[in-house]
Amino acid sequence: MSRNRGKPLRAELRRALQGVWERRLAASCYSFPVSSKLNPDSRPLEPGLYLVATPIGNLEDITLRSLRVLKSADLIACEDTRQTQKLLNHFAIATPTISYHEHNERERAAELAAGLAAGKRIALVTDAGTPGISDPGFRLVQAAVARGISVIPIPGASAFLLALAASGLSTDAFDFHGFLSAKRGERRSQLEKTRESSVTQIFYEAPHRIVEALGDVVAVLGPSRDVVVARELTKIHEEFLRGAAAEVLATLQRRDTVKGEITLLIGKASSGERQPVSQSSSLVERMREMMSNEQFDEKAALKKVAKEFGLGKSEAYREWQRSK
Repeated sequence: MSRNRGKPLRAELRRALQGVWERRLAASCYSFPVSSKLNPDSRPLEPGLYLVATPIGNLEDITLRSLRVLKSADLIACEDTRQTQKLLNHFAIATPTISYHEHNERERAAELAAGLAAGKRIALVTDAGTPGISDPGFRLVQAAVARGISVIPIPGASAFLLALAASGLSTDAFDFHGFLSAKRGERRSQLEKTRESSVTQIFYEAPHRIVEALGDVVAVLGPSRDVVVARELTKIHEEFLRGAAAEVLATLQRRDTVKGEITLLIGKASSGERQPVSQSSSLVERMREMMSNEQFDEKAALKKVAKEFGLGKSEAYREWQRSK
């Protein structure tokens, strides 16, 4: 009986405490509505340039703030208007668009900056991710800043940050380089600069070049260097390949083809790997490799190596002669 009498009392106490909590919450500086519904910012959008991050594969990653800005802007500048229109149609956004990409960036930046100076509200988006990060945006931001126009970043997805967070490699310090060079010699020179790095290195790479790029990682940084290949982030076929460079390379070599957007992460050098190696020694190693394994004669090997390392043939020849 005593337990039954206590039930109404406990219920009444809970209601009283709930009331106190609601009154305190309503009076606080973080005054949220008691209901669970979010209260969108109803203030009109201020003039300025809005850098709006868009999903890199999963439309659920769009933010409420991004949608509000895209709906309220006077104009949306897009890397590809056709691609962005798919996003806008999905969320029933009717804001007009204009192209802004690497081929018209210089001229279009001046045009858009003039609109911003006149008080327009312009949103800048790319096909996926954050504008200006290995995508168009720098020139327009620079022009806006030079004119004293507000530049407002609207946060969201960024492939290299997601890849880094889930990589398992050190995240306390890192270098992001954008895309690796498509030319083998330049790519190897880029990798040479990371040989003794004490921080994680991050690159974007095209799927049709990732096997070749990993081969260069093995050749330049060694087969045991830790790497991560992050592929198709946030999409159905999202994948992380982690391990020694030679192991990850072998995994991809066994596949008929590699598809999707790729982020390549390279772990920091171990203490034993931090030994300076000159370009000339790498050039000599490559010469010997080609002449033995690939059966090139000296003249043909010199021509090919000079192209790979971005050197003149005479300079490559001098380096080769010094090694003899």
